[in-house]
Amino acid sequence: MSRQRILIAAAVAVVAFLSGGWFMQQGTRPDESVYQRARMFDDVLSHVADFYVDSLDERQLYRMAIDGMLSELRDPYSDFLDRQALSGLREATTGNYAGIGAQIEVRNGAIVVVAPMPETPAERAGVLAGDRIVEVSGQSTQRFTQEQAVRALRGAEGTQVVLKVARSGASELITFTLTRARIHSRSVRIAMLVGDRVGYIELNPFSQSSAAEVQTAVDSLRQAGMRSLVLDLRFNPGGLLDEGIAVSDLFLNSGQEIVSTRGRAPRSTRTFDDAAPQRYQDLPLIVLVNGFSASASEIVAGALQDHDRALLIGTPTFGKGLVQTVFPLGSDAALRLTTARWYTPSGRSIQRPGRVGFEVDGPPGDSVPMRDSATAPAYRTDSGRPVRGGGGIAPDILIPTDSSDTRAAERLTLAVGRDIERYRDALAAFAFQARQRFGVTSPVFSVTAAMRAGLLEQFRQRGIQLDDQTVQIAGPFLDRQLGDQVARLAFGRQGQVLRAAQDDAILSEAVRLAGRARTQAELLASAGSGRGGSAQRQ
Repeated sequence: MSRQRILIAAAVAVVAFLSGGWFMQQGTRPDESVYQRARMFDDVLSHVADFYVDSLDERQLYRMAIDGMLSELRDPYSDFLDRQALSGLREATTGNYAGIGAQIEVRNGAIVVVAPMPETPAERAGVLAGDRIVEVSGQSTQRFTQEQAVRALRGAEGTQVVLKVARSGASELITFTLTRARIHSRSVRIAMLVGDRVGYIELNPFSQSSAAEVQTAVDSLRQAGMRSLVLDLRFNPGGLLDEGIAVSDLFLNSGQEIVSTRGRAPRSTRTFDDAAPQRYQDLPLIVLVNGFSASASEIVAGALQDHDRALLIGTPTFGKGLVQTVFPLGSDAALRLTTARWYTPSGRSIQRPGRVGFEVDGPPGDSVPMRDSATAPAYRTDSGRPVRGGGGIAPDILIPTDSSDTRAAERLTLAVGRDIERYRDALAAFAFQARQRFGVTSPVFSVTAAMRAGLLEQFRQRGIQLDDQTVQIAGPFLDRQLGDQVARLAFGRQGQVLRAAQDDAILSEAVRLAGRARTQAELLASAGSGRGGSAQRQ
């Protein structure tokens, strides 16, 4: 056995012991040391490498051992990050990459520009929303996947890429020669006024500049006349813990607890308090959440709810009450490991039972057991309102998914079957045509019978047949899908939000309540006074 192999095996065993030694020790005889286990591991690896029927590289075997060990934790949040995965994580947490600066989708056999990002090569060159990129540096984009499209447009900073673009109303392709630059993908995706002096901020995800971006957006909206704010955390999967704390800090008073964490590792058991005076004490605040709001989103929602600083509207959140730490392993790999559980200021864990394999009672010997579950007694906010842990964060006003929409989506899924991509392409293609064809001049236009008939004809041309009963059941749902697509492609994200303020039940209710409330107390009172329209209260 080589000295190098012994050292590697011992290192793997030590890592296993430190990160999950409780299961490594099960069934071990008292006289067996960690070193003996490392020798046994190396013996197994040697036999597999030398005698297995198929030839396997030893580096591959070590990776298989790492993956196997992590899988035994039964924790989907703990994993080994190779070069590609680590690069993706860095981009998500920093928001930085090198490219042209355009939001894209692959639709209708081409790369479609949803919107050029402000102050980027794409915007400065004149690339517009709705442009179809049909060629990238001499290569046709026909049948590109989303991943291929992203890879083609990104590259090293300072390198050039040549695009050929088809634009509605233009008889010839337009050529753009762009120099890739460092792009910062903002986590505040949109900040605008909706309704009567109601501000709207969509935040996704929590990256390194999230708190600064939220502060800038709120200050700008206040200067524009905002008197109440809707913070949309729906579909926000989380991100950096520090940024979740910093965003909460903007809306809480000095000394108020934001979140506490508990783990076995040094410095993993901590309490994070608000460090600065509240900037927006007089600003009524509503936070929107749904089943895809997770992690840092839940930290913000939980802290603001527990301190009665925000009214939560939507559906219960994902229920991820665990904290991960990233440990670098050289320059191109890392270990992402669950190191703690976190608790809201009232003391509740929101980890959803069944979300991972060990979270209900904790693994044998775990010193950080769960403190509550879905059946635990209610905790209390600062004002005494009951809140529960153990199953995500329940909003103060629950607006469940419209059952008719669910039925329509199920019916469409059955009717479309495997042609879902053709369905999406047909919807996008028709949405591109609709603005000019039907004289759409505002994002809040009405979807007419002629528009629906045109969309159905587009489906038929793409080989998608919807029977009369499906159209009858799914008609209103199709209208909303079409309206959303047209508003987004023709008027950008601001147009899409303006339309959502009337079609999106959660957002429209939030805008209605925010427009009426003068104080946070009035907003909170609406959760139990019957003034929340058809919403269900928790």
